[in-house]
Formats: sequence, C-alpha cells, structure tokens
Amino acid sequence: MLETSKDLEILQNLKKGDEKAYKELFDLYYIPLCIYSLKYCDCYDVAEDIVQDLFIKFWNEKLYLKIDNTISPYLFKAVKNNSLQFQKSNPHTDEINDYVYKVIEGDEEEIDMESLETEKEKLYQEIEKLPEKSREIFKAIVLDNLKYKEVANQFDISVNTVKTQYSRALSKLRESLDIIVLLLIVS
Repeated sequence: MLETSKDLEILQNLKKGDEKAYKELFDLYYIPLCIYSLKYCDCYDVAEDIVQDLFIKFWNEKLYLKIDNTISPYLFKAVKNNSLQFQKSNPHTDEINDYVYKVIEGDEEEIDMESLETEKEKLYQEIEKLPEKSREIFKAIVLDNLKYKEVANQFDISVNTVKTQYSRALSKLRESLDIIVLLLIVS
C-alpha cells in the first residue's frame, strides 16, 4: 500500500482534529482507491462515487478514531466491500455497460431511443424532487460540468459542503445513476 509513516502521521493529525490532514489523506489515496475499486465494479464513475462516499462517511462519522495503526488497510478494505456491495445491489450493471458501449459505438439499432427519453424524463423529475441546495449543486456538477471548487465559489460555500451536498444528491438518485452516465455520453 502507501507509505506507512506518512499514513501514521496523517492518522495522528486527524485524531487531533486537523482538517488539513483530511485533505492530505484524500489527495494521497483518492486515485489509488478509485483504481482499486475498478477491479470490482468496472466503471470509473461508479468507482469515484464509491470512494467519495467513503471519504465523506470517514470524515462525518469520524471513523479514523476507531483506527489504531495505519489507515490504508481500512480504506482499501472498505472500498472493496463497498464496490462488491454496489455490484450485488445493481445486478443490471453489465447490461447497462453493454448499452453504454453500444451508444459509444453508434449501434443505434440496439438502442431504444423512446425508452431513453422516458428514463431521461424520470431522471429530471427525480432531480427536481431533491432539496434546493442539493439540486443546484448536482446540476452545476453534472449538467454544467463544473468542478467542486468552481461550484463552491459560485455558491460561496466550502468545497466540503459541495461534496457533502453532491453525495446526498447522488444517494437519493442512486437508482438513476446509470441513466445519468448514459445521458452524459449521449449529450
């Protein structure tokens, strides 16, 4: 895994309440965890969601207080478990990945555009049901393709607040995530 002494230093600083240590942890492990998640879920967007959700839970629930040694084994095991859980709870993932591949390759005979439009309408209705702040942040990130920092500046809030609100929106839209990915590819 990653450097053990750095891991221990970050853990000690987290236990002291140092928010910079959390950012350092995120910067150190985000990409390796996303790549590790890909072993189990075969979709980078899903891997990112899994890792982001883990980091939010890790901070909000102060899970680092329960760790005595290094953080990396905990993070990698949690990502593995969450990735496998995602695969179990989304049995149609392979079908959706095949569908997305057909869209990318332009095999439109296999694509039911009417069904896609129906799903798109359902998705927009679900987005409109989100709490106002979550909805605005979700739209800014997904539809306007803004970065977390740009959204934070736009709404005059912290990047962590953006991530939390975005995570909440994703949680509420979890069943519609596959269609979101598809719409982004088709658009």
